[in-house]
Amino acid sequence: MPDTAAPALKNIFDPARYRLIAAETAAVYPRFDSKQFLALALPGLDALSLMQRLRRTSECLHATLPADYRKSIAILRKLAPRINSGFVTLVLPDYVGLYGREDFDTSMEALKFFTAFGSSEFAIREFIRQDPGRTLAVMKTWAKDKSEHVRRLASEGSRPRLPWSFRLDALMADPELAAPILEALKADGSLYVRKSVANHLNDITKLHPAWVLGRLKGWPLENPHTAWIARHALRTLIKQGDKQALGVIGAGKKAAVSISGFSVSPKKLSLGERLELSFTLQSTSRQSQRLVVDYTIHYVKKAGSSSAKVFKLKELDLAPGQSVQLSRSQVVRDFTTRVHHAGRHEVDIMVNGERLASGFFELLKP
Repeated sequence: MPDTAAPALKNIFDPARYRLIAAETAAVYPRFDSKQFLALALPGLDALSLMQRLRRTSECLHATLPADYRKSIAILRKLAPRINSGFVTLVLPDYVGLYGREDFDTSMEALKFFTAFGSSEFAIREFIRQDPGRTLAVMKTWAKDKSEHVRRLASEGSRPRLPWSFRLDALMADPELAAPILEALKADGSLYVRKSVANHLNDITKLHPAWVLGRLKGWPLENPHTAWIARHALRTLIKQGDKQALGVIGAGKKAAVSISGFSVSPKKLSLGERLELSFTLQSTSRQSQRLVVDYTIHYVKKAGSSSAKVFKLKELDLAPGQSVQLSRSQVVRDFTTRVHHAGRHEVDIMVNGERLASGFFELLKP
C-alpha cells in the first residue's frame, strides 16, 4: 500500500529549501558563501524539529552574512521578497530577535518590514521582554499603520500567551500595558486584525476576566466590527457559562425554552466512529431571545474520573413560540491534546450557560 501520509511540516526546511535560500541570498549579495552556508545548515537535519530548523537557518545566515548588523539587515530586506514561503520568511524576523537587540531602531524598522512577508509576531516579543515600555510605545504607532500586517503585528506580538512562544510576564500581570493598542484596533476594518485582537483579549480573560469585561462594556458594541471582536474575545468565558460575558453578547438572561427528543447515538461506539447529537429547542417565551447553545462532553480520563470539554453548537435569535431542530456530528478520535479512554461519557446540552438536557455514550475498548 502506498504511503499517503502528509509530509512533516518540518520538511519545509529540506535540503532543496536551503539550496534555494543560498542561491537567492547570493543573488542579492554576490559575496555570499553558499558552500559554507550549506555546510553549516545540512548536517544532522533529519533529527531537527521544525522550530530547530528555523533557528538553525538564522544562525547559519548570521555565520555567513557581514558581521555588521545593519549591513546584514539590508541584505535580508532584499532577500525577503525572493523567498517563496510565508513560513520560511519567519527566519528573517527570527534573525532580528536573535542578533538585533542592541540596535533597537534598526530592528523595529526591520520587523515592521518583514511582517508583511510572514509575521514578526515571535521576534518582537524578545524586545518586549527586554524593554516593554519602549517596545510597546512603537507598537502603539503600528496599531495605526495603513498596513493590516503591521496593525496585526501590534496586537498579535503583544498577546500575553501567544502559542508557540514564551509568555510575556509583564503583560500577563498588567493588561493595561497593551490597552492603547487594543483601543486603537477595536473597530478595525480587517478581519485579519480583528481575529488577533479577539485572541489577545481571550488570552487576558484567562487571567483578568473582569478587566476584559469592563473594557468591552465601554466599547461601541453597536459597531459590527467591535461586536465581532467582543463575541470571539469572550468565547472561553461564554463556554464557561459566565453570565457577564453572555450578557455582553445579549444572552445573559435565563433561557425560556424547553428541549425535547435529545438523542445521543450510537449509544456504543469505537474510536474513529461518528457521534451524532440531535434535539428540538422550543421557545416558551412571549419575547424574542438571544441564545447561545453549546454541548459538553465529559471525557473519561485514564484514572476513571472525567474532564469536561465544551463545544460551540449554535448562537441564534429565537422568536416567541418558535422551535428549531439542532444537530451536531463529530468523529471521536485521538488528538495530540486529547487521548480517549473507554467508558461512559456524559453529554450535556447547555443554553445560556445552563444545563438543560443530558445523555451519554459508551466508548468501547479498542
